[in-house]
Amino acid sequence: MAEGRQPDIETRIILRLDLSPEEVDPQNPHKGRQLGRIVVDGGMAETQKEPEICGWLHKWTNYLRGYQKRWFVLQNGMLAYYRSQSEMSHTCRGAISLHGALIYTEDSCNLVVSTNGGTQTFHLRAGSEVERQRWVTALELAKSKAIRMMESEEEEELEEVSTPIDGHEVTNVFKMLNAKLDDLQTCCELINKHGNSLTKALGDLEMLDSHQDMSGKVKQINERATLFRITVTAMINACAEYAKSCHTQGKKWQKAISFEKEQRIKLEKMVEELAQQHRKLEEAAAVAAKEQQHQGVTKPKNKGKMNVSIQGSAQSDEDEDNEFYDAMETSDQATEFTVDVPISSHRRTSSEISCDSQKSEGNRSNSSSDNEEHQASQTVRCVRTKSTVDVTADENEKPAGSSKSSLSVTSGKSNQSATSSKSNQSVALSIKGSNSVAKRVRRTLLPEPKPNYPLNLWSIMKNCIGKDLTKIPMPVNFSEPLSMLQRLTEDFEYSDILDQAANCDDSCEQLSYVAAFTVSSYATTAVRTGKPFNPLLGETYECDRTDDMGWRCINEQVSHHPPMAAQFCEGRKWICWQEFTMVSKFRGKYLQIIPMGIAHLRFLDSGNHYTWRKVTTTIHNIIVGKLWVDNHGEMEITNHRNGDKCHLKYIPYSYFNREVQRKVTGCVMNNKEVVRYVLNGTWDGKIDGCAVLKIKETDTKGKPIFELGPSKTLWTRRQLTEEQERYYCFTEFACQLNESEAGVAPTDSRMRPDQRLMEEAKWDEANTEKVRLEEKQRANRRKREQDAEQAATEGRPYPPYEPIWFSKEKDNITGNVVHVFKGDYWKCKDKSDWAKCPDIY
Repeated sequence: MAEGRQPDIETRIILRLDLSPEEVDPQNPHKGRQLGRIVVDGGMAETQKEPEICGWLHKWTNYLRGYQKRWFVLQNGMLAYYRSQSEMSHTCRGAISLHGALIYTEDSCNLVVSTNGGTQTFHLRAGSEVERQRWVTALELAKSKAIRMMESEEEEELEEVSTPIDGHEVTNVFKMLNAKLDDLQTCCELINKHGNSLTKALGDLEMLDSHQDMSGKVKQINERATLFRITVTAMINACAEYAKSCHTQGKKWQKAISFEKEQRIKLEKMVEELAQQHRKLEEAAAVAAKEQQHQGVTKPKNKGKMNVSIQGSAQSDEDEDNEFYDAMETSDQATEFTVDVPISSHRRTSSEISCDSQKSEGNRSNSSSDNEEHQASQTVRCVRTKSTVDVTADENEKPAGSSKSSLSVTSGKSNQSATSSKSNQSVALSIKGSNSVAKRVRRTLLPEPKPNYPLNLWSIMKNCIGKDLTKIPMPVNFSEPLSMLQRLTEDFEYSDILDQAANCDDSCEQLSYVAAFTVSSYATTAVRTGKPFNPLLGETYECDRTDDMGWRCINEQVSHHPPMAAQFCEGRKWICWQEFTMVSKFRGKYLQIIPMGIAHLRFLDSGNHYTWRKVTTTIHNIIVGKLWVDNHGEMEITNHRNGDKCHLKYIPYSYFNREVQRKVTGCVMNNKEVVRYVLNGTWDGKIDGCAVLKIKETDTKGKPIFELGPSKTLWTRRQLTEEQERYYCFTEFACQLNESEAGVAPTDSRMRPDQRLMEEAKWDEANTEKVRLEEKQRANRRKREQDAEQAATEGRPYPPYEPIWFSKEKDNITGNVVHVFKGDYWKCKDKSDWAKCPDIY
């Protein structure tokens, strides 16, 4: 072909078929490079991938049968097992997804694979330590691959769905399809041209009289037949390419259209539900208004008083806003309320640690939270025989723990009450520091109030329906300038309750205070709807309040998949620790957060050890209306030293419930299941406790009756000022959590730049910095995965990520492997030795 000459259509077709004119064989025009087949009606069938690793392992079944031999297969991020190899084609006995799973070893031959939250666990035993290490390496590598694959799929899905198809993309697609149609038209014209030439040559062959010209005509016919075959092949190839392009683009557009259709259907259902609720609310309001006019009921006007109702019958009606956002107001003359009392303690609770079988086969079973049985309970009528005792007067009359039949009182009026109370003045600090330590002057407000940045929440959240929000990057506009580690530390704002509990001689009375402390951690959620910052892997937070509140706390983000934080807090006469992880799902109209970690509390003097798990938190009105938070579910607190239990019930909010909203009721039982104390109140107001004086069998309706002593306030929430509402609704304690402090670790949350910029009202810079930090964390994770793959290729073990200040140990109570504080953080701080801290900022 001459230089600069445009190739004719035949040559272009030959080049397109990856054939050169010299390679064309008249007898076999398809000789040359084999063309791949294109299937346009659903794609090529995927070949079955070989298992990454398979073999025999011994799996724990129960205490009767012990370890049993099972065939395990690791494939596509799933660990499945069968009784034999022959079952692989039809019966799978169980499987665990390694995405978010915990993998750890117990001894030389044993390993454990557990899902997030411990709802499903495989206890396995290999034949040798080498075999166990081979499985651990393969499982860690498969876990990293599963995480990477899921994240890439989510990113692609978000890019395809969340990014609208612009006009340029549509124009380019049409140009591409038009070009392929032009090729089809050219092929069609060439087929007609060469077909006519071949037909003409065949006609000339029939008209020949002599055999001398026969060989020349046959050669000419073969050449034209070859060109015809090449043109037909090019036509087939062009049609396949066109069909493939249409299929690819059509699938993409169909996916986008289906997503928008699903979103529209969900939105229509949500709007319809909102309309139905609005109609029912109007009807209920109309009925209530008629009843109020008929009965002449008037609403009490004691707005300055926070008095929680303890009656279960007649309640004053309020409008919707005051009913939810204001403190509930009830009459002081209320003397009755109802409480649900558990009938039997032999059950699996929501915390999975408060039942009698926890130390037995409960820990070894592959149970799921969906299969748990709810505890049977009965409703009990509680009647107070005396009027409410004045809280402030009673504080001076009886010291803490002076009576086994009535509760001592704490009002929680100030952050310094833990050190200023008379009962604690003579108590020496069990941690470093003493009462002689000079109190630090701390700030009372943030540097800048919350700016008014209008942003459509639904425009961002609509693409997150059904997803775990811990994996969705969110702008700082929906956050508050605190990390999740600092939010966990905020649970100890009312730590003076624990100081009061430490002085109680009666374990059931102490348990009542512990229950009030668990409720106090939800006080700020009533007005705080901002999302805390997701901690980076290796991020830490320390809070040393030994100078004024008598405790210090250290937190660390110990895992990224699943997100998990470890916390350890030590006070004068108590220590508290927890491993916090959660599952969050966005359902369109509401966001649900389900905590999975377990909290521990131990008093040093008595040795009482309590455990509990937090209840579910739901954020409503994501689409329309004002955001509001509700906490609901059941919580069981267990004293593992003597078997005492407290059962708390957080009643869900309801527009049509005449009871007090945000209500919490509970009872404290000893190890003989005898109810000793009854608790009642709201999680955003206060908690009252009453000692049970007498138990009657039943009333006229068949309900047991508890005669109670005077009501004592165990905890009262400190109300926000109008000025604090402008600063993210932070309490004085909350605004001090992110205050700059010298000498902290370089990984401390106070050093996080995006969070600091947000606190200074520089939201645009904070968003830019947040993207940089998240990308840096992804790069570090990819580097670890590459190192793990390289180690697996070379056949050497690769150590997984290890936290800095916490280590994995088996919990004697729950039987699970948890992160335990090593105890060397404060020593390193005294020496300013932060060599172990990674560079995460």
